[in-house]
Amino acid sequence: MITKLAQVIDLVKSKPKKRLVAAFANDDHTIEAVNHAVDMGIVDAILVGDKSLISQVCKQLNIDANKFTIIHEPDEMRAAIKSCDLINQKEADILMKGALSTDKYMRAILNKDQGLCPPNAVLSHIAVVENPAYHKLLIASDCAIIPVPDLKQKQVILQSIIKTAKAIGIEKPKVAIIAATEQMSVGMVACTDAAILSKMADRGQISGAIIDGPISLDVAVDEETAKIKKMTGGVAGDADGLLFPNIESGNVFYKCCTKFNHAEIGAFLAGAKVPCVLSSRGDTSLTKLYSIAVAAVL
Repeated sequence: MITKLAQVIDLVKSKPKKRLVAAFANDDHTIEAVNHAVDMGIVDAILVGDKSLISQVCKQLNIDANKFTIIHEPDEMRAAIKSCDLINQKEADILMKGALSTDKYMRAILNKDQGLCPPNAVLSHIAVVENPAYHKLLIASDCAIIPVPDLKQKQVILQSIIKTAKAIGIEKPKVAIIAATEQMSVGMVACTDAAILSKMADRGQISGAIIDGPISLDVAVDEETAKIKKMTGGVAGDADGLLFPNIESGNVFYKCCTKFNHAEIGAFLAGAKVPCVLSSRGDTSLTKLYSIAVAAVL
């Protein structure tokens, strides 16, 4: 069973190698992460950005720039669009964000003519979290894209969580639909949506996982709390996935994991034509490497 993000790298190595394109890859963290991924045999890589700056960073990091295909495009928005073009032309399988802002990265992905968003697609941020305080990997969504997902969007996000779990070897993932309470409160949309999704799973409308909700976060991840509150059903105390009711709760969870527990993260954008690595410009090269690995395994 995979319990560490480093094991995801080993899993990727057993699969056919993918080609990654990094948009506006001018920064040292992106180049360092892509370099490690190439050296580990996870991906082949195309770097789109300012060629002279990329070469300079490679020299500073003692990296052979010849191991990458480098496409010169010094404008960050045009670099993002060019990277999407390469995906659409089947020249790459994974998109990665470099030194450009998230809003420009998303604008390129959502571009109607040259982007990567299929009609009626629901894009969501999926984070695979290795938290030292938990006994296995946790898959959390949505932490960065949809402010307040409606019931239909939650259903799609739930399927993305399940797909991610299965890709890293969890045959029957346990997914908790998070609310402020595990009690059924009809006045809270998070609770009523969770109850509907749980019932849909019971009746086979959502398959491939054990799904329960509403569940509070403490019940989802702590076995003792689940016992005290007399919560059963398989998910309580042992969740593999967490579906959050809004971006605030998901984002706060994500940042609490990284800042208070020093968790490692592999994050990507689901719902586009291909997995899109979506990490912060301030993330470490290790976080970006793990994000590449998670995207590649999908």
